[in-house]
Amino acid sequence: MGGCRTTVCFTRDNRMENLSPHTSSISEWLLSEGRKITSPAKLVGELARQLIAADIPVFRMRVLIRTLHPQTFATHYTWLRATGETTVFSPPHEALFKPAYLQSPIAAVFEGAGTIRRRLDVPGPTLDFPFLKDLVAEGATDYVAMPMPFQDGTINAFAIASDRPGGFSDRDLAQVTGMLPVLALLMELHSSRQTARTLLETYIGTHSGKRVLDGLIKRGDGEKIHAVIWFCDLRESSQLAEKLPLDDYLALLNDFFGCMAGAVLDNGGEVLRFIGDAALAIFPFDSSCISSNAKCNDENSACARAVMAARDARNRIKTLNEERTGRGEEPISFGIALHVGNVMYGNIGTPQRLEFTVIGKAANEAARLEGLCKKLGHQILISPQFPKCARIDKVSLGHHPLHEGGDIWEIFALSEEAQAKPAPAEDRRKHHKGG
Repeated sequence: MGGCRTTVCFTRDNRMENLSPHTSSISEWLLSEGRKITSPAKLVGELARQLIAADIPVFRMRVLIRTLHPQTFATHYTWLRATGETTVFSPPHEALFKPAYLQSPIAAVFEGAGTIRRRLDVPGPTLDFPFLKDLVAEGATDYVAMPMPFQDGTINAFAIASDRPGGFSDRDLAQVTGMLPVLALLMELHSSRQTARTLLETYIGTHSGKRVLDGLIKRGDGEKIHAVIWFCDLRESSQLAEKLPLDDYLALLNDFFGCMAGAVLDNGGEVLRFIGDAALAIFPFDSSCISSNAKCNDENSACARAVMAARDARNRIKTLNEERTGRGEEPISFGIALHVGNVMYGNIGTPQRLEFTVIGKAANEAARLEGLCKKLGHQILISPQFPKCARIDKVSLGHHPLHEGGDIWEIFALSEEAQAKPAPAEDRRKHHKGG
């Protein structure tokens, strides 16, 4: 792809011509073999072994990449000679304000301090970063942290420690410094791909994002799927929007969606859209199931996960309401509809502005079913289209129209909700199975 061609052009400039033979061999390895490695963690581990083979006495190596992510600010790839393994850790944004980060050499590098080197085996070593005391306890003799800038100007970091008496030689550091631009370009390629995945997962969902990365990017691209369709809504949202300051209402919506979408995601669902004060999600069935037994097991799994998510969301809202009443704020109420049907899963919109979502009669029916939650006095409603093999503990609420003049459906509630409420009056008109 284009990024690889850019890497080769960039790394074969005058800086490459001035490298020592050993530096050139490490850089050549990065270009010839390292660029084929698809995992940044594996790349870091293999690079560490190349440094060892070049007689650079590394016993610990860490590559730190700044990230564009809603929850984390960086990804650390740490290789240890003792284990021969690379561990990956992504600290949250809150870590930026903790002493462990603020008092670290990496923070100084990120802020533009340049290369930081501390000899640890000399009399009275400079231990101005608390982290260095830990290295001394591990037997380290030398520590070096270097900036590793990307082409967009983002400063990342590369850090190595040695336990050899005398630490790193000038030759060692020249080799590392020389190969660093090549490593930076490879890590930038990995980082760009990861950023694309992160942004797509954040804004359109994990499965939808994967489909876009797999090439479903044109208007009309999509597929028909069979799925549990989840539709939820915040009750009395118009009144809340009028009563609350805008910032408070936005915080309330985020709390509400945190409960709803968090429950969907934690139970294997896919959140597709936030629509004002509502959300649309799916729990897809596996279309590859051929036998009736496999199909039934898959349907039961998807339906069970959707129901678990609904119960989870209800419990989260209960906890949220306890917190709100403790602050003197009004509790909130909600409705969730669970429906099963066929939908088109793909891109809609204009050629310049697309959205990956589901459309179809079943999606509309799910929204209308949710509209009955308030009328029937239940937080969670289930459609009659749930497959019979789905072992869901539910109770019939009788037959009711989805909307004025619409089909009459037998509506179900979870048994624990139905036991706590009297059955609503049943619509006496001709029953229709719906769907």
